[in-house]
Amino acid sequence: QVQLVESGGGLVQAGGSLRLSCAASARTFSIYTMGWFRQAPGKEREFVASINWSANSSYYADSVKGRFTISKDNAPNTVYLQMDSLKPEDTAVYFCAARLRYTNEYGSWGQGTQVTVSS
Repeated sequence: QVQLVESGGGLVQAGGSLRLSCAASARTFSIYTMGWFRQAPGKEREFVASINWSANSSYYADSVKGRFTISKDNAPNTVYLQMDSLKPEDTAVYFCAARLRYTNEYGSWGQGTQVTVSS
């Protein structure tokens, strides 16, 4: 299992920006993909963005395309989510997740960080 520690959440006005960070304890070669998910009150958890660790290819939910950017550092193993032009509907708990090589699911999750966007 991989330990994931998130940081960077907070309260911001609509139109503002936040940057989330997630530090992973895994060795670089063992990570296949890292992603960000979010869960708003009363709603199911939803995919936000992911990045393939070796190919550096990224994917986004339609709702955040053009506003959010996922990136990574290999040393240390950290994934970032730059969130710009935030909207009140982006308010949620954001979770970092890791999928290791030779697995077919996100098997490790962070504790979550609250993002609140005021109108």
